[in-house]
Amino acid sequence: MNRLLAILIVVGLGGCATSDDWASGLGQVLGGMQQPAGQQQAPLGEGEILLGLREALAQGTTRAINQLGRSDGFWQDLRVRIPLPESVAKMEKTLRQFGQGAAVDEFHLTLNRAAEQAVPHVADIFGNAVRKMTFQDARAILGGQQDAATQFFRRTTGEAIYAKVLPVVQGATQRVGVTQRYKQMVASYAPFLQMAGVKSTDLDAYVAGQALDGLFLMIADEEARIRRDPIARTTEILRRVFGSRY
Repeated sequence: MNRLLAILIVVGLGGCATSDDWASGLGQVLGGMQQPAGQQQAPLGEGEILLGLREALAQGTTRAINQLGRSDGFWQDLRVRIPLPESVAKMEKTLRQFGQGAAVDEFHLTLNRAAEQAVPHVADIFGNAVRKMTFQDARAILGGQQDAATQFFRRTTGEAIYAKVLPVVQGATQRVGVTQRYKQMVASYAPFLQMAGVKSTDLDAYVAGQALDGLFLMIADEEARIRRDPIARTTEILRRVFGSRY
């Protein structure tokens, strides 16, 4: 591994939950079944609309967290797998030619394992956001774009989630030899890299940011899927809310 890190420095690489209940979750909020002609419902109260949205959003975010916050949650899903930092990826072929393929693979896997460990810690943040949702928020999501709920969560929870994820990632990478040595080596060579005009990669910030992107991508995927699938409305409150809306 020390040889791998030395090569990276010399060449200037520093910076150059889960069940089918999801079917009654986030997407139940976001897709609609057309009411049969002539069939009418009594007007919905604000409390009913808010209750239906909170129920569905809570189930949907739990689904996404549970899918990612487990072993291989990131690693086995190519949509959200955290890639090697760009600087390392550029030299991956060369590193393998130097006999460092196993070290590269271990390093790559460790980044994804750190994200998988961090994701479960954000469940309470989503829960608080759901509880604080206003009637105006609910109306905007109901009548919004395909990713209206995802954007709502990103806007209201993004900073808090990053703050929660970052220290977990820091702890995870510090406990693993390959990433620990990487960070130590980068820190030791920081003055050299700076003089060479090379920006060193903040490994923990990189993984935390990628973890957030993956989490919100998963939520957006589920949101889009359920918007297209009216069968997802499996509870009375959701049938009433969305049957009235669409």
